[in-house]
Amino acid sequence: MAGQTTHPKTGAAGLAEFRAAVESMNAASLRPEVFCEEMPAPQRIAPHSSALSADVTIDDVDLGTGRFILLHDPAGNDAWDGTFRCVIYARAEIDPELITDPMLAAVGWSWLTEPLDAHGANYRASSGTVTRVATESFGSMADEDATAQIEVRASWTPLSSDDDTPLDVGPHVEAWAELLCTAVGLPPVPDGVTAIPSRRGQRGS
Repeated sequence: MAGQTTHPKTGAAGLAEFRAAVESMNAASLRPEVFCEEMPAPQRIAPHSSALSADVTIDDVDLGTGRFILLHDPAGNDAWDGTFRCVIYARAEIDPELITDPMLAAVGWSWLTEPLDAHGANYRASSGTVTRVATESFGSMADEDATAQIEVRASWTPLSSDDDTPLDVGPHVEAWAELLCTAVGLPPVPDGVTAIPSRRGQRGS
C-alpha cells in the first residue's frame, strides 16, 4: 500500500473516502519497466495524504524517476476546487539535442494531458511547469558527454464520474506512469496489447 499520512480528528467519513481512493491508487496497472513503491507521504499539506515513487528502468539503467502524491481534505480546499488533489513530479533523461527545441515544453506537458484523457481520468483545475536542464562539462571533466533532462511538475483535482461513484485514482496513476515512459523514449503499447503489469515493491529480474 502507498505510504500514508492521516491527521487525527478528520472524521470517519473523510477517512473512509480517502482509504477507498488509496485502494484504487494501488490498483493501477503499470508497465513492467516501471518500478513503483510506496514512499513517505508529505505532512501538514492536507489532513490525509498518500504517496508513490517510481523509476523507469531499461537494461538495468534508471532513465526516469517520479513521484505521485494524493492529498485529501474532507472540508474542501478553494485552491483545489475540490476535496482531493493529485500532485506529480517526473524527471527523465533526454537527448541533449532536444534541449533547444522551442516546442519541448509544450510537448512535455502533452505527455501528461494526453494520457490523462486516454485513460479516462476526469479532472479539473490543472496547473504545472515543464523545465529543461542541460549540463556540459569543462576543464578536467571536458571529456564527459553533455546530458539533458526534462522535469514535469503538475497538480490537478481528480473527479468522480458522478456524485454516486467513488473516486477512482487508478487512471491518474497510470497516466503519470505513462508520462514517465514517454519521456524516456519507450514506445507506446500497441492498441489491443496488454502490457504485463509491474510488480510493486520489488525489482524485476
